[in-house]
Amino acid sequence: VQLQAYGGGLVQAGGSLRLSCAASGRTFSSYGMGWFRQFPGKEREFVAVISRSGSRTVYADSVKGRFTISRDNAKNTVYLQMNSLKPEDTAVYYCATGSAYSSYYYHRNSVDYWGQGTLVTVSS
Repeated sequence: VQLQAYGGGLVQAGGSLRLSCAASGRTFSSYGMGWFRQFPGKEREFVAVISRSGSRTVYADSVKGRFTISRDNAKNTVYLQMNSLKPEDTAVYYCATGSAYSSYYYHRNSVDYWGQGTLVTVSS
């Protein structure tokens, strides 16, 4: 399984970015997909997860109401739309999946595969 994340960049506070993650190597629609982020010196933390069909999503409290996760199974791609960005959202963002990864089991311990990470920088 290969995950390719892209779409990060520099944005001003209050702005928006959309991250994308293209998957290859397996049946994309078979498993849940998630996004995590990592701050310098910190452990990778959960951001959002979406179920196989896209019908169920879960968000971290810190991003709820600002971020939206979605997927296009025909394109083997998962997205993270980030609105109302804050400087504290500055981090490296990773997409993730796994054989047991789902919208019910979305802790990083359930992740088998990680994307390479894309840096999001929000300036104040």
